[in-house]
Amino acid sequence: MKPFGYVAAKDSEHAVALLAEYGKGAKVLAGGTDLLADLKFSPHPPPDVVVDISRAADLKGIALTDAGLRLGAMVTHSEIVHSPLIAEAAPALAEAAVVIGAVQTRNLGTIGGNLITCVPSMDSGPTLLALDARVTVLGPRGRREMPLSELFVGPRRTSLAFDEILIEIVVPTQNLHKPAAFQKFGLRKGQALALVNAAASFWAPDGVFTEPRIALGAVAPTVIRAPKAEAYLTGRPVSEEAMAEAGRIAATEAKPITDFRASAEYRRDLVAVLVKRALAGAFGRVTPNQKDLAS
Repeated sequence: MKPFGYVAAKDSEHAVALLAEYGKGAKVLAGGTDLLADLKFSPHPPPDVVVDISRAADLKGIALTDAGLRLGAMVTHSEIVHSPLIAEAAPALAEAAVVIGAVQTRNLGTIGGNLITCVPSMDSGPTLLALDARVTVLGPRGRREMPLSELFVGPRRTSLAFDEILIEIVVPTQNLHKPAAFQKFGLRKGQALALVNAAASFWAPDGVFTEPRIALGAVAPTVIRAPKAEAYLTGRPVSEEAMAEAGRIAATEAKPITDFRASAEYRRDLVAVLVKRALAGAFGRVTPNQKDLAS
């Protein structure tokens, strides 16, 4: 493998300037849990230069802002797991983060890196989609904000230009404390890629599904929503039967493949089960007075 250059960015603006300078031959290093594996095992030529953004302080931190719950792109999965703010305002994010890799991976790997790698089985994407998260990216032409769903283009492909970086993820203020839950099924209990993962969120005023969101991973080229299942739930009284039917509908919206780990049919069955469990988990976070109305 030919040698490549290395440069550390002082902050996000410096990182963008470096990417513009070095062009498409540059790769961004955040936590390194994906990039270092790619450098070691990928059949493709290595980058000309690695731009290290791990020292960029403006890409770090978890905070409540006027816009909502902000996660800097360099926030690690372990920081998400142990954050009191997330435990209070969006605990489903921690449910997803705690099943990513091993402890070492969670200590180094970042939420931004997990999203930008854009593998269909990512564990961070479904919950963020279910909470209508938005992302901000920075490039030489300035900042642009978009729904998280617009970041995903295909397996390992995002809508970012070569000279742009993801700088933050925001769960909007109106969705903080929204009941939500995450579910994952893999071939083993730890350090496993998801065969299927799912997240769900909804409000339940008067015991009725309101603004339901269902997101699925590992069953399409990118993490996806299940709009038909969401439409089915909207306005219906909360019940186990409705949750089960939403799971069955979501399974018809999935587009899984058959590979050496599981068949498409098995993955569809998992979608139905995990969506029902995610909805039930979200209901477990509905306030007691709403539960009484729904029972």
